[in-house]
Amino acid sequence: MSMATLFAQTTSTDSSGGGMVGWIIVGALVLLEVIAMWRVFEKAKQPGWAAIIPIYNLYIQLKIANRPGWWLLLYLIPLVNLVVQVVVALDIAKAFGKSTVFGIFGLWLFSFVGYLMLGYGDAKYKAIKR
Repeated sequence: MSMATLFAQTTSTDSSGGGMVGWIIVGALVLLEVIAMWRVFEKAKQPGWAAIIPIYNLYIQLKIANRPGWWLLLYLIPLVNLVVQVVVALDIAKAFGKSTVFGIFGLWLFSFVGYLMLGYGDAKYKAIKR
């Protein structure tokens, strides 16, 4: 589930403050993911601050996954971007010695949890050779 979908489901238009709760939840999840990605980037010998730059963090993920930089353009094509996200998640999982299941569930579907596990767990980065 994307952050935008989560936001749409948790915000409301009533005056009871439900919208504020949605903002807080989404903000906390985004912050958690940025912190986790920062740590993963540093483990992969990349600049951690890149996690806060929206397009640049995708480029760094491509570098960690040992994919060419021009793949960034594939993120602009609807449906192709989903395939690219899955491939990159699987490659990042492989680069950290994790399984395909971890790549799908931990880094693609539940990235805020998966990146925390990579960043603060005992996973070591091993560059993938192509």
